[in-house]
Amino acid sequence: MALIRVSEAARFLGVSDDTVRRWLDNGTLHGQKDRQGRIVIDGVELAAAAKSASQLPDDPTGVGSSARNRFVGLVTNVTQDVVMAQVELQCGPFRVVSLMSSEAVRDLGLEPGSVATAVVKSTNVIIEIPQGTKP
Repeated sequence: MALIRVSEAARFLGVSDDTVRRWLDNGTLHGQKDRQGRIVIDGVELAAAAKSASQLPDDPTGVGSSARNRFVGLVTNVTQDVVMAQVELQCGPFRVVSLMSSEAVRDLGLEPGSVATAVVKSTNVIIEIPQGTKP
C-alpha cells in the first residue's frame, strides 16, 4: 500500500497543504501516521479523491470517438513555419504539445486563447514510477 505525505497529496490534488489538512480534519480524507510520525494518506484513497475531484471542461467537439484520452484546454502558443507547426495547449495542470502541418493550424484557426481538444490514441504509453519505490 502506497502512503502519500500531505504535501505530495496536495500536489496531486492541485490544492494547498492546508486544504488537505482541513479535509483530513473534517473526514473528507483519512490519514494515519507513518513510522516517522508524519501524517500520510493511503494511495488508493488519494487516487479515488483525485479522480472524483478532476473536472476538465466538457469536450466542445461533441463527436463520438474511440479515443479515451481527450484533453480539453486552451492554446497557449503556436510556432509555425511554411510547412510545420508546434501547438501547445494547457489542459488543466498538463501541457500538451502537438506537431502538425501549418495548413492544419490555419484550417482549424488555432491561435493563443483558442479552445481545443488534444486527442491521444496510442498503443505505446510509458508508465514510470519514482526512483526507489519499487516493492
